[in-house]
Amino acid sequence: MGFLTIPGLGKVHYHEYGSGDKPMLAFHGYGMTGKQFHVLKKSILTKYHVYGIDHFFHGESELESTWTEKEILEGMPREMVKAYLEEWFKIYGRQRVSLMAYSIGANLALILLEEYPDLIEEIILMAPDGLSVYKGFEFLMHKPMGKFFFRRATKSKWLAPSLLKNLKRVRFIDDSLYTIAYNEIDTEKKRQDVYYTLNIIRQLKPDTNRIAALINQHHIKCTLIFGRDDKLFPISAAKPFIAKLDDPQVHEVQLGHWLVVQALDEYLLNLPQ
Repeated sequence: MGFLTIPGLGKVHYHEYGSGDKPMLAFHGYGMTGKQFHVLKKSILTKYHVYGIDHFFHGESELESTWTEKEILEGMPREMVKAYLEEWFKIYGRQRVSLMAYSIGANLALILLEEYPDLIEEIILMAPDGLSVYKGFEFLMHKPMGKFFFRRATKSKWLAPSLLKNLKRVRFIDDSLYTIAYNEIDTEKKRQDVYYTLNIIRQLKPDTNRIAALINQHHIKCTLIFGRDDKLFPISAAKPFIAKLDDPQVHEVQLGHWLVVQALDEYLLNLPQ
């Protein structure tokens, strides 16, 4: 493990694991850390040496103390995402790398692919955000009423739990996702971290048309994995992007949004070679 020190941003912590020799930068989902992909030990980790990045407000990554709440809510610009890889290159040398991401982590991986297509060997995305506009996040991050509501929910002891219960009742989220989400909002500190996490990545909007063209142009191996019961980022929302790719590897597995589990490792291990 180590840190990428990015001027003007902070210290980005990463975990190292995997027995393979191919370098892969990995970006986890909300409430996890860069260790999230440890579970893929039979499939991914036998081929790759993973550098699992902790998002800010997760794990040991820390923003510079000079960052104000106003700056957090404005979000970090994509130039700072480029700095992740530039700082990694300073340690390990400029070379071709692969990318892996789950859920909101896909936004960072997609931007790195967009900025460094000639250096990306492969990208693996699991239940990815960023391939289409997710109306829930768009409302909370960019619409005045949504931003007001999100801030109120951060401060309230009852509003966020009540919202989750209603989302579960109408089957927008399943039991496992409800349990995970509830455990991330049961204190004011945790609710604030949700608020800051989603806001600091609000500017990170991948250009999916350009990304699809770059994947085709540079023959980047692209694997997309979706949960059949995922209500957050289902395969249906990604189909316009998938249709633009020449040769994507697309999988829909018998899981929900909570996708990075041992069952996925077994699924990937048993795919025809």
